Amino acid sequence: MLRKYSTHRTHDDNLKLGALTAFSAGMVNVISVIVFFAFTSNITGHYAVFAQELAKGNWFQAAIVILWIMLFFFGSFTSNFVIIHGNKYIGRYLSHAIPIILEIICLLVVGIYLQGFYTESLQETEFLVGLLLFAMGLQNGLTASISNSAVKTTHLTGLTTDLAIALSMMTKKHYRKDEKVIEKIQLLSSIMFFYVLGGVITGVLYNTIQNYTFYIVCFFLTIIILYDYYKLTVLKYNHKKLFSLRQEARESKNNIQEEQNSNITEKNTCY
Repeated sequence: MLRKYSTHRTHDDNLKLGALTAFSAGMVNVISVIVFFAFTSNITGHYAVFAQELAKGNWFQAAIVILWIMLFFFGSFTSNFVIIHGNKYIGRYLSHAIPIILEIICLLVVGIYLQGFYTESLQETEFLVGLLLFAMGLQNGLTASISNSAVKTTHLTGLTTDLAIALSMMTKKHYRKDEKVIEKIQLLSSIMFFYVLGGVITGVLYNTIQNYTFYIVCFFLTIIILYDYYKLTVLKYNHKKLFSLRQEARESKNNIQEEQNSNITEKNTCY
């Protein structure tokens, strides 16, 4: 899911990436609403709040909201920065995994803080919401960067529009067999379904385990990293095995050729 980049990715790669990351984004957004009464997987509403606070002359609150927006922005910036510069120095897999690792760290910090230190003060809430926005920016920047913007999993407004357009195209006969349109519908529907599913499961889980829900999100993100590491290990093993078999076949062919040449030389000597 993570190791492939842009045009090298298949439809199945994007489906897996979109489903798992949308599931985790849905979980984070719902638990943010439950705990902080704030959305953290998208920033459209925050722009509206920012404008409202400016209109009211609440400069401090406006500054907090614009800081939240910038944290989401910086999260996306960080993801793509690591990807485009890290490929050369630390490898594609690790450079693609680092944004997810940073996201896991952010979620762990929020979960641990809520369990042991949270006093429900406004300052704490503003800080933790900002940290979650940064985490969601990391995730959205990663999925968009490595999928050539085909996969965006932290907000559904644009996806809903894209799905409506794709479905409207199916009303024309020649689009109904268009593989690209069909795959787009599958991908968008999958992202939306797993986002909602993550949110529903979080709503149910929070009634039982409360802030431990953040650790469940971290578990799913860890699955993404470990799955790719496993696939990469298997791929390397298969390449190594294939190379070894080819090497053996080449050596065997050379030995046969040398033996044939030796026999020809012996015959010529006899004559």
